[in-house]
Amino acid sequence: MVLEFFDALNALPPAVLATAVFVFGLLVGSFLNVVILRMPARLFHDWRCQCRELLEIDEPESAPPGLVVKRSHCPRCGATIRWYDNIPVISWLMLGRRCRSCGEAISWRYPFVELVTAILSAVVILHFGATPEGAAALVFTWALIAATGIDFDHQLLPDQITLPLLWLGLGLNLWLGLFASLEEAVIGAIAGYLALWSVFHLFKLLTGKEGMGFGDFKLLAALGAWMGWQVLPVVILLASFVGAVAGIAIMIATRRGKEVPIAFGPYLAAAGWIALIWGDRIVDFWLYA
Repeated sequence: MVLEFFDALNALPPAVLATAVFVFGLLVGSFLNVVILRMPARLFHDWRCQCRELLEIDEPESAPPGLVVKRSHCPRCGATIRWYDNIPVISWLMLGRRCRSCGEAISWRYPFVELVTAILSAVVILHFGATPEGAAALVFTWALIAATGIDFDHQLLPDQITLPLLWLGLGLNLWLGLFASLEEAVIGAIAGYLALWSVFHLFKLLTGKEGMGFGDFKLLAALGAWMGWQVLPVVILLASFVGAVAGIAIMIATRRGKEVPIAFGPYLAAAGWIALIWGDRIVDFWLYA
């Protein structure tokens, strides 16, 4: 049944299939905006509650909304956003980029995340086609977008994203061998974690400071679990190069010193996505050029 469904989708012209995935990606991007906004708030709330419980402080705190329970609302006036004001990208343009109720400016980041999700989803399906690999790659892409947005905002890569991504990669390669053999995936997960773990502790030993968070270790382990150990050098080098260039640009633009914390997860995510799409070519060039 599943293979018949994929065959039916593959019978569509590539342009039609890509357009359908693009539109669906807009909807997914709208949900990813919710994840990026609400997941950290839920985590911070849970951590504060745990700290108060440990310290025996009785100060109840109302929980922030969950990912799917409460409808979206304006952060300024609290007005519930109607469905026709929540159509990806289109509503943002039709409203003149402002809340219908209070006139507060709506961040450009909401349509940006929706468009990026849609574009990357279309690229994935054009590359892999309507196949199990394509479906898995879409999930991989969406998880990386959510992790990137949260890390940009909070320098935080939640376990709720990185660990399921790691186990999903191992499971897919165990049962289906989609992107790597099980041996390559396991070695990739171990090597990915240990590579940045070693850098972290070496940097801390030399400087007395922490250079990155543990979430970066887990994200690289997840990338290794999906694609195997062979892509890890390319991912690390590409992420480090782009991160260094972006860090210098941020320091120049903000006129702040090198002590400004910069999230490394988004660059790992971008490098990992590039490796998923063009990893074979990159590795072949890396090994045989």
